[in-house]
Amino acid sequence: MGARGQLRVVLYASAPESDPAAVTAAYHRISGELAGTPGLLGNELLRSLARPREYAVVSYWSGAREFRAWEEGAGHRTATAPLRPYQSAADGAFGIYEVIAAYGDGPGGNAGEAQEAEEARESGEARGAAA
Repeated sequence: MGARGQLRVVLYASAPESDPAAVTAAYHRISGELAGTPGLLGNELLRSLARPREYAVVSYWSGAREFRAWEEGAGHRTATAPLRPYQSAADGAFGIYEVIAAYGDGPGGNAGEAQEAEEARESGEARGAAA
């Protein structure tokens, strides 16, 4: 099954000069609390190569309905509180994106499906040549 219809939520954060590990610590704390959340497929913490104090947290959701249910739920604000002081307003703080296509082995990628489609195409060509 491919990633089409899944949701990606990207949150931007900046670590203060006085505590460069703050974002990483908050990310790990929140990720532990969110383990097992219905619809949450996983998340990643990304650090900028150009600006090492700048981060992006990418979370992978099975769909908009599941994300909205969690976002509107009672535990959302409490669970995400450790990261809130570091959110980067300059980058728009966060974005919500729907996956409309995916290739490769990355999160939600469909390399297996692409391989199966290629094999099916090749098999069909082989049958056509044999006829």
